[in-house]
Amino acid sequence: MRKIGAWVVYALVFFAAISCVSNEKVIYLQNLENNQPINEGELISYEIPEYRLQYNDIIDVNIQTAEDMLQSGFGNKVVAGNNQMQMAAQSGGDIYYMTGYTVDRNGFIRLPIIGEVQVKDKTIDEARIIIESKLREFLKNELYVKVKLGGIRYSALGEFRRPGKFVVLQDRMTIFEAIANAGDLTTVAKRDEVLLIRQYPEGTKLHRINLNDRSIIQSPFYFIQPNDQLYVEPMKVREVGAGENAAQSLSLIISAITVAVLLINTFTR
Repeated sequence: MRKIGAWVVYALVFFAAISCVSNEKVIYLQNLENNQPINEGELISYEIPEYRLQYNDIIDVNIQTAEDMLQSGFGNKVVAGNNQMQMAAQSGGDIYYMTGYTVDRNGFIRLPIIGEVQVKDKTIDEARIIIESKLREFLKNELYVKVKLGGIRYSALGEFRRPGKFVVLQDRMTIFEAIANAGDLTTVAKRDEVLLIRQYPEGTKLHRINLNDRSIIQSPFYFIQPNDQLYVEPMKVREVGAGENAAQSLSLIISAITVAVLLINTFTR
């Protein structure tokens, strides 16, 4: 029975050793051997893809005449409701859903006075130019038209510490900012096989991303686009129920050894 007990202890120690999550699996932006190394302090150039409006996007259109700007200055006319906007953003709601203009299935938005405007597959600047030109047919005064995307909407699913749907009021956002906004990844998250579900004008595409690799900074997936979805799977460690770190694994070993000793003592009496 003593030999059996010794074998049980050895097996538990071996199981704990192989079930711990190594640092190599959780460290972001490593210089992997198979890729060209990127050194710290090195300037990394990248191209930010210009986003084109798609179905179900919400844009904010702000129109001011010369008289409006003389009365209120260069600031926006809408300054109230900041608390409501912040609460909506934290809960994952679309803060511009009630005040913005949604692109319909045919690619149009419907504006007061000028009616429907085709904006699908247009950039924000192209949409602004189109709206401004149509307004000048009705208003001869000096106009200032500002068109902005109603925040970057994305979803974080799987092994995030705070998964959910988020709206970030920025023009651009990196994938690491999106992860940080969702509370970072858990220890058992597969950082080298993150699934990015991205919407394109012609449909949806799935992309696999390795967050452990520094070369992601040079990839077209470094910047999050509106309506992106991030899904992260768990490692096998979670499936077998082992500890995420050495302390948890040691605790499991001690508990298992205690149970094994009690069982051995019970059967040897």
